[in-house]
Amino acid sequence: MPLVPAFILRRLYVKSSLHNTTGGWSFTLRNSLGSGYATGLVPLKLDEATEIPMAKTWFIDGESGDTITFDQVTDQNTFGLKMNKEIEINVDGKPLPPGEHIVYFGCIVPGIGQIGFDFTDMVPS
Repeated sequence: MPLVPAFILRRLYVKSSLHNTTGGWSFTLRNSLGSGYATGLVPLKLDEATEIPMAKTWFIDGESGDTITFDQVTDQNTFGLKMNKEIEINVDGKPLPPGEHIVYFGCIVPGIGQIGFDFTDMVPS
């Protein structure tokens, strides 16, 4: 089974996109690696310790415009990231304190299994 190294997957993260929102925080992914999809997402991890509930983590489907929470991603309702497209990942909850944070993003890809990567970025004060 092929393994995709985290240092390659880390290229999906749009640098400096981690920021607070009125209802929590978000970051952006941009696919420059090749079209693909996931049949499952795993909980985000914040600062290597806090696991974010999947029902509180969501994105807007680029084709339908629907809001989809991480726990709604299945074999029939996939998470797609087309080539050269961006998608914003949103987290409902408390905003992040200013400073450096580590976020882990993972997904389940058919034929590969679970893959993921972490990134470090600053939330401005």
